[in-house]
Amino acid sequence: MRRAAALVVAAAFTLSLAACSSDSTTDNDDAGGSTSVGTVPEVTGSFGEEPAIEQPQGDPPTDVIVEDLSVGDGTEAEAGDTVTVDYHGVTWSTGEVFDSSFQRGEPATFPLDGLIPCWQDGIPGMREGGRRALVCTPDSAYGPAGGGNPLSGETLVFVVDLVAVG
Repeated sequence: MRRAAALVVAAAFTLSLAACSSDSTTDNDDAGGSTSVGTVPEVTGSFGEEPAIEQPQGDPPTDVIVEDLSVGDGTEAEAGDTVTVDYHGVTWSTGEVFDSSFQRGEPATFPLDGLIPCWQDGIPGMREGGRRALVCTPDSAYGPAGGGNPLSGETLVFVVDLVAVG
């Protein structure tokens, strides 16, 4: 049952939610994407290892946060690319894992333009071999509560390892 739920979430994750976007972001050249002042929960682990994400504290941020945890030296991802990633996602409200390619034992390959807006905006600029944290507001993820997806209304925290571009 849990595997089936993870597959449903992974399938839903690949759908574009073009109607869900955030206009309240600011640029952060160090992160390579849109971000706001805020706090990414503590993350431990290195590229290629399943990360541990500390239970988020306090109110979730109102803007997307993009933070490089380690910068890779490979090919840089660009908007519209297809990427192969390992990722681990938890909800801000509970800190519980809702989806993880690390736990499935294999990376996932996605076209960026088919993903949630937070990923479409947060992955470009990342280099192969890098690890990045994304804190995705509901508007940049699965929309407001009651939107039909089990993750609607949730702020999501992802740790993403960029394995390959193309």
